[in-house]
Amino acid sequence: MPPRPPPRFVVQTHDTASDRRRRLWVAAGWPLTLLLAALFGFWLAQRPVTVLRRSDPALKPLRAENDQLKQQVADLQRSQQVNEVAMRSLQGTLTEREEQISGLRADLGFYSRLVGGEGQRQGLRVQEVRVQPVSQSHAWNLTISLTQNVRRGDETTGKAIVTVEGLRQGKVEQLPWSALGDAAQKDGLPFHFRYFQQVHCTFVLPPDFRPMRLRIQADPDSGTTASRTVAWNEALNSNITNTQGDQDAQP
Repeated sequence: MPPRPPPRFVVQTHDTASDRRRRLWVAAGWPLTLLLAALFGFWLAQRPVTVLRRSDPALKPLRAENDQLKQQVADLQRSQQVNEVAMRSLQGTLTEREEQISGLRADLGFYSRLVGGEGQRQGLRVQEVRVQPVSQSHAWNLTISLTQNVRRGDETTGKAIVTVEGLRQGKVEQLPWSALGDAAQKDGLPFHFRYFQQVHCTFVLPPDFRPMRLRIQADPDSGTTASRTVAWNEALNSNITNTQGDQDAQP
């Protein structure tokens, strides 16, 4: 008779005890696997330290070079600071010398004209003009130096009139002396001298007025009028030749 084919299905008895043992093994092995993974990660983390410790002799030259470079950088920084301090000091000294030279030149021009260095008789002249702010106010102190050639020898009397030109609300405006001076000097600043004189006054500008120029007009009682226009910044930075009183050079 022909052979029988193997059965398609095999019926086996289910072993519940074997399943329980397998689950116990899995439950017990999972924490062990985590522990081994943690130990392996810790070992990997500590490995670079071990390598660096083993290579300490190779790092010594690098550390020495690093320290040397740091010292060079510190030296360069200190040198730069010293150079900056020296440069600021030199610039300050040069500025002071330039101011002194400018003042000496102004004095030289003043006295050269006073003694008639050009050998000519010259009349009245507005030699120097200077303005200085009065702190915490809109007032300004004005100093005008008037001269005439010593060879002239005549006394000069008259009045000086000041006009301030500037901007107000975007428009050019001139403030006449009547709007600047006080009532006692409404006709101008009086002067009376033979060689030179400094005239002083104080005036107040409107808060919204920006001064640009000063116009000085010295009107002698006899002779030719002397006038001069000075930029405000020039008058603000001007060097005035100091004199003793209003009339210094008396015959």
